[in-house]
Amino acid sequence: MVPGAPALAGGLAEPCYCSKEVYNKENLFNSLNYDVAAKKRKKDMLNSKTKTQYFHQEKWIYVHKGSTKERHGYCTLGEAFNRLDFSTAILDSRRFNYVVRLLELIAKSQLTSLSGIAQKNFMNILEKVVLKVLEDQQNIRLIRELLQTLYTSLCTLVQRVGKSVLVGNINMWVYRMETILHWQQQLNNIQITRPAFKGLTFTDLPLCLQLNIMQRLSDGRDLVSLGQAAPDLHVLSEDRLLWKKLCQYHFSERQIRRRLILSDKGQLDWKKMYFKLVRCYPRKEQYGDTLQLCRHCHILSWKGTDHPCTANNPESCSVSLSPQDFINLFKF
Repeated sequence: MVPGAPALAGGLAEPCYCSKEVYNKENLFNSLNYDVAAKKRKKDMLNSKTKTQYFHQEKWIYVHKGSTKERHGYCTLGEAFNRLDFSTAILDSRRFNYVVRLLELIAKSQLTSLSGIAQKNFMNILEKVVLKVLEDQQNIRLIRELLQTLYTSLCTLVQRVGKSVLVGNINMWVYRMETILHWQQQLNNIQITRPAFKGLTFTDLPLCLQLNIMQRLSDGRDLVSLGQAAPDLHVLSEDRLLWKKLCQYHFSERQIRRRLILSDKGQLDWKKMYFKLVRCYPRKEQYGDTLQLCRHCHILSWKGTDHPCTANNPESCSVSLSPQDFINLFKF
């Protein structure tokens, strides 16, 4: 088993936000052809910076898809996103990757399904995520990919202005896009400093312990980044058994058999196979903590959170939800 681990800061190429021929930034802003006074634009920017949060930060919510005698209305994705306490969840290392993945999925396809308040809440939480990463200098690549996904989606949505795809003034969304570019630049400018620590380092550990730790990395890009840190680590990061276990963890035997690659020595090249498989199939997702749904009382909460359940054994009624499961829960 290969447990998840925080992404290491790697030397990845800077992502391209939008294809040059389709999403050229200057052409996009110039083609909008909106004529708004500078005073109005400044007011919209100030309103966009407002951090007033219109959500309850509840530990659990009741998810209902229809009206009953006891309850009226239904719970939407936007309502759930507003009411559950995601702002605090990002401060928990066990929940951070889960929330980031959820933000990415919403940015890809669900942004227009959110209400105006939920969209503003989305941007506020995203800002907290970025500020956290800038402060602790961890999960840099993860947030770069999130910002790239969001910017790409907004490039498409802003061009469809007037078709009720985004809530709010167009200037507000252009300003948010500029903010995303600014965040991306800040992430690119991060200089990770070596801590002033003179004790035992990773390379001082026995080789068996180093390999054991490397086996716990669930992303092949982290192995590559670790191998770039020192010549000895590069040798370990090329270990065939390491990449074989990584392939077997994320992909089924059938998927692996369809993407066999032989090395010059006639052996299976597990490293090349891994990156080939990643392009063809989704990787297994693993999180330290997840949201869960009680099938008895239809209450949504984080694991370990007590909720008013009337079942004799509440734990047996709870089902863990992946970020995609959470979104699917609100597709009626």
